[in-house]
Amino acid sequence: MTTTVVMVHGIRTSATMWRAQLAHLQERGVPAVAVDLPGHGTRMTETFTMSGALATIDDAVQAAAAEGRVLLVGHSMGGLVSTAYVGSEDRPPVDAFIAASCTAIPRGVGLATYRTLARGFDRLPDRGFRIAEWVLDRTLPPETRADFGAGGYAYDAQDVALRSLSVLDLLAALRRIAVPTWFINGQFDQLRVNERLFASLVPNAELIVVPRTSHLVTAMRPRVFNALLDLALATMDAEASDVPASDVRAAAGSATAP
Repeated sequence: MTTTVVMVHGIRTSATMWRAQLAHLQERGVPAVAVDLPGHGTRMTETFTMSGALATIDDAVQAAAAEGRVLLVGHSMGGLVSTAYVGSEDRPPVDAFIAASCTAIPRGVGLATYRTLARGFDRLPDRGFRIAEWVLDRTLPPETRADFGAGGYAYDAQDVALRSLSVLDLLAALRRIAVPTWFINGQFDQLRVNERLFASLVPNAELIVVPRTSHLVTAMRPRVFNALLDLALATMDAEASDVPASDVRAAAGSATAP
């Protein structure tokens, strides 16, 4: 049975952040699609809404489910919205889920601080572009350096998107997730704060921390993240053929080593 990978980007970036993963999956012959959320990438002129973001994910998932199984992968804001989607009361046709760099509850002081910092950068003459480029130049490898901003930066969507995250009841959503789930964080990711809570609320979820990596785990260590995609796909195949999950993890262990 065909498995399609549906990927959801983080805030300010776009579907282009998944170029390394799309290329890897294409080489493997695995169908994959990376969506642009409202207000981002090819949809930069649209207004971001949470309902629009959820509808975008659902459209892609439903189309993929018509062809077979679905592995949903979300990063940062995209991971938070995807968590709410996978854990919705009306269970969507998602067969496995990877939530990357998104294990923090977006409420209270943490969210307020993040929004304050974002607004501060937004008031700079170039909206913080040069600072962001300087950081990316020093943290991303050449193979993925251009991907994060290739679809443009969604400055205008940033604050409304951050504000909208506070309406998500992620704790309730996590308790409803009943598919194989992996929470993947970089060692130095600021959103690791609730990672153990997130993992504890999803039955049989796995928490994987990638060494020497910060928030942009998909781009900083693309080969490692691609190996984790392979692990998820192999686990889905194993479940379909009743192979013990421990055998799959053992076989994949060398591929995910730092």
